Amino acid sequence: MKRSVFTADHEEFRAAVRDFLARDVVPNVDEYAENKLIAREVWHEAGKQGILGLEIPEAYGGGEAGDYRFNAVATEELAAVNMALASSFGIHFDIVTPYVVDLASEAQKQQWLPRMAAGEAVAAIGMTEPSAGSDLANLKSSAVRDGSDWILNGSKTFITNGYTADVVVVAARTDPTQRSKGISLFLVDTSLPGFERGRKLDKVGQPEADTAELFFDDVRLPADAMLGEPGTGFVSMMERLPQERIGAAVTNVAHAKQILLETIEYAKERKAFGNSIGSFQHNKFLLAELVTKIEVAQSYIDAAVAEHSDAGLSAVDAAKAKWWSAQVQNEVLDHCVQLHGGYGYMREYRVARAWMDARVTKIWAGSNEIMKEIIGRDLEL
Repeated sequence: MKRSVFTADHEEFRAAVRDFLARDVVPNVDEYAENKLIAREVWHEAGKQGILGLEIPEAYGGGEAGDYRFNAVATEELAAVNMALASSFGIHFDIVTPYVVDLASEAQKQQWLPRMAAGEAVAAIGMTEPSAGSDLANLKSSAVRDGSDWILNGSKTFITNGYTADVVVVAARTDPTQRSKGISLFLVDTSLPGFERGRKLDKVGQPEADTAELFFDDVRLPADAMLGEPGTGFVSMMERLPQERIGAAVTNVAHAKQILLETIEYAKERKAFGNSIGSFQHNKFLLAELVTKIEVAQSYIDAAVAEHSDAGLSAVDAAKAKWWSAQVQNEVLDHCVQLHGGYGYMREYRVARAWMDARVTKIWAGSNEIMKEIIGRDLEL
């Protein structure tokens, strides 16, 4: 079906993003995977293309698109190359940037936003801890006052961009007597004394997206490093999670769609018993099912993108988009591997890497089980 969510301006931007990726990224993706790192030059080029400044006001060097559909376009094109690009860049421009734009002091905005827009400073977000994944209210990292400063201690794990980040939004407990109301957010400069990174974590998939543990040992933060008011961190995270989850959903469908298209071409070319494997009724029917699943999921995601661009997506609808897209993505890619036969299990094939890259989407940004809990509560169950 013809998609109606995007205008000619969005498609013009898409073409520019696609050209950038074909020119500066695709020829080097194997190198990024081997190094478990996206080269800093790519960040600079993405900044020049305006991808990293979509949420940043012009006064700070951004494009201030004011239209989430541009975010979605960039995310789709990144995901079509691989999940890691969408993950790393998405954390930076689609997830972290709104915290800085909405909540940071003027001095912090001046310090970080121009560099973030240009790709000169890479951003990450530190929510997850060894003892607090989906249960954000249970985090243990703490910040205590020392005069006008704050002293931050604790650790975070599974942090995308963690190994290379120049700045990290960190959630920490500032009131031990409160649960969710005792959490605050801080903008942490990773060059400060007391900040340390662990090794690059050895993930099943997405090796290009550097992921690390972060450690804070008496990191002294100035008063204006706090984002918002004390005790408002949990609310701030909850308010911004719908954008994170619709971004994840856009990524999931675009990623699966691209690999499915490549699998269809493979099924046309691959011969067995004298015929293309796609001509066998079982495979033909299977591919018909997969194409339909992707298009139906795409329609819901497009509606969610339009809603988020217009009025802001509800937490419940974002949860629906996130879990369903992750489920469809993983089902589709598993069948794509099967259709490739033994070659589908070889890392040198894109389908194998895509299959590994996608498994985490049912876990991160709130596990699929948590998404169903959110939906179920809305049903007053």
